[in-house]
Amino acid sequence: MIGLILFIAVMGFTLRRSGLTWPERFVNDAFGTAQSVLYRPVGAVAGFFRDLGRLSDVYKENEELRRTVAKYIQDQIRYNDIASVNERYKQELEFKQRQEQLFSYKYVISQVIASGSNPYDKTIKIDQGSHDGVKPNMAVVTVDGLVGLVSKVSEFTSTVMPITELDSTAPDTIQISATVSGKEQQVFGIVDYDKENGVMRMSKIDENANVAEGDTVVTSGQGGVLPKGLIIGKVLTNQVGDFGLTHTATIQPAAKFDHLYEVFVVMTPDPDQP
Repeated sequence: MIGLILFIAVMGFTLRRSGLTWPERFVNDAFGTAQSVLYRPVGAVAGFFRDLGRLSDVYKENEELRRTVAKYIQDQIRYNDIASVNERYKQELEFKQRQEQLFSYKYVISQVIASGSNPYDKTIKIDQGSHDGVKPNMAVVTVDGLVGLVSKVSEFTSTVMPITELDSTAPDTIQISATVSGKEQQVFGIVDYDKENGVMRMSKIDENANVAEGDTVVTSGQGGVLPKGLIIGKVLTNQVGDFGLTHTATIQPAAKFDHLYEVFVVMTPDPDQP
C-alpha cells in the first residue's frame, strides 16, 4: 500500500511539472547521443539489405524483360517471314489468274525442292512429275519471267534446265523463238545463251527491225515448243550481227535464278486430244 501511494504521488508530481530535472536531462541526452550514433550504421545496414532485395527484384524484372524482348524479336521475324510468303503467294496467284485469262494455258505451281550448287550442273528440281501431267520440254516460269525447260521427268519430280544453261551447239538443243513485245512491226529472232560472254542473246533479227534498249523480249510461240507470250528479258544492247545482214541483241534475263521458291509449269492444250 505504501509503495502504491508513493508511486501515485510521484506520478502526480511528475505530471504537474513542466520541466525535467538535471538527472533526467542527462539521461535523455545520453540516450539521444547513443541513438544518433547507432541509428546511422543500423540504418545503413538496413538500407543495404533493402537494396539487396530491390536488386534481386530488378534482376528478376530484367530477366523477364530479356525473355519478353527475345520472344518479341522471334515473333517479329516469324511475322515478317509469313507476311513475305503471303505477299509472294498473292502475287503468284494474281499472275496465274492473269496469264490463264490471256492464254488457254494451265499454270501448275510447283515447289523448288533442290537447286544444283555444282557449277557443272545448275539444274533445278521441282516437286511435280508425270503423275501431275508434267512432260519434257514444258516451259517453267516465275512471276518475273521464263526460267527454263523441263529436261527430265520422273513420277513425282522433274528436272528443269535453266535457259542460261541451254547449249546452242548441242545437236538436240531447243531453240527459243522470240519476238519483241509492243512493236507495230513484228520482230523475230532466236534466243540462246552465250556462255563465252555470259549473256543471253537474240540473234537473226532483221536488219530493218526496230529494237531498242529496254524492249521486252517474249516467246513468239513459233516452233511448237514454247507457248507464246512468256517473258524472257529486257534488251540491253543491239548491234550488227554476222555479215551485217542481221542484228544481234543482248538480253538481261527477267527471272531471278538465285531466289527460286515456287515456279509454274506451263501446260498447253494437247492438239492431238479432242
